Amino acid sequence: MPAVEQTKPSPVKHVERHFRSAAAVRDVVIGLSDGLTVPFALAAGLSGALSSTRLVVTAGIAEIVAGSISMGLGGYLAARTERDHYLAELDREGRETETAPDKEAEEVAQVLKEYGLEPPEAAPLVRAIRADRRRWVGFMMRFELGLEEPDPARMWKSALTIALSYALGGLIPLLPYMLAAKVRTGLWYSIAVTLGALFVFGYAKSRITGLRPWRGGLQTILIGGLAAGAAFGIARLVS
Repeated sequence: MPAVEQTKPSPVKHVERHFRSAAAVRDVVIGLSDGLTVPFALAAGLSGALSSTRLVVTAGIAEIVAGSISMGLGGYLAARTERDHYLAELDREGRETETAPDKEAEEVAQVLKEYGLEPPEAAPLVRAIRADRRRWVGFMMRFELGLEEPDPARMWKSALTIALSYALGGLIPLLPYMLAAKVRTGLWYSIAVTLGALFVFGYAKSRITGLRPWRGGLQTILIGGLAAGAAFGIARLVS
């Protein structure tokens, strides 16, 4: 009988998938969640006092414009503060490696000890890190302070992402009022559309970030629905 040729199984290709856009997703979440709830509450509150869908839509669009500007400015200032804080700490660490190098070297050894390296094992690593001032400061920023260098364009990206997400989210609950002939009809359709949008938003966000999509969708409906309901109730009381 001819010998059966044995083939070695091909190695399994290992592919790592990591999500690396947490900051952008956070900005979209902030913008969309507020955009879905605030204009909805305003339009729903006005629907009890106004009989014209045109007036409700006009007031809603005015709120979306003002809210987008305000939210975008808030995102810009938050990112600017984060960058200013990073640069201040970077300058401080740079000065400390010059004025107190031995103390900073002890802090490097302490960080390595937290990763299981005892002083004899950490000593050559400490010397290697100290040999390059820039690498030394970068090590302290990341592993002692837990700070990553922010993207210089992060301020504008954050502002635009939040503002556009808010505008997109705000238009969703207003669409039924744009299409309906009566305010009451627009209100009921707006409630249904807003709840559906909250679920889709939560589902997509959870799927992107690796969480359970259905659970994320239901949680977003619950949290967003409660926020929108509370805002709606206050708006109705005021109106």
